[in-house]
Amino acid sequence: MDSSRPAMTAPVTPSKTLPERKRQHRSPELKRQIVEQTLAPGASVARVARAHGVNANQVFAWRRQYREGLLEAGKGGRRELLAVQVAGSPPPSSEVPVFSSCSGTILIELPQGQLRVTGVVDPEALRLVLKELLA
Repeated sequence: MDSSRPAMTAPVTPSKTLPERKRQHRSPELKRQIVEQTLAPGASVARVARAHGVNANQVFAWRRQYREGLLEAGKGGRRELLAVQVAGSPPPSSEVPVFSSCSGTILIELPQGQLRVTGVVDPEALRLVLKELLA
């Protein structure tokens, strides 16, 4: 090879550009159906994913969500509100409750045990704590 002459290069321009892929939204029900197909004996996640035009890694993520109960029909991955009972107070009225920053004690009974919150509580901090406990 003769290295005395410089190599001639020309810029390469693509003759065709790839079409833009749009994100596809799949309902929790469809995701659940796809995941359940992968749980059948002898099923291949890659084959099921390919049959539905989904990346296999995405199906594995949906399987994790399925195990965590996040693909339940109608929930869309959202948690329901918890029922609250205030001890020692009159029955609730039809009015919308008003929250204030007065001090007191909140006792929250969870499947794993009880959570007692005393004093003035920051609503956002309490929301984050409950979110982690219920996850």
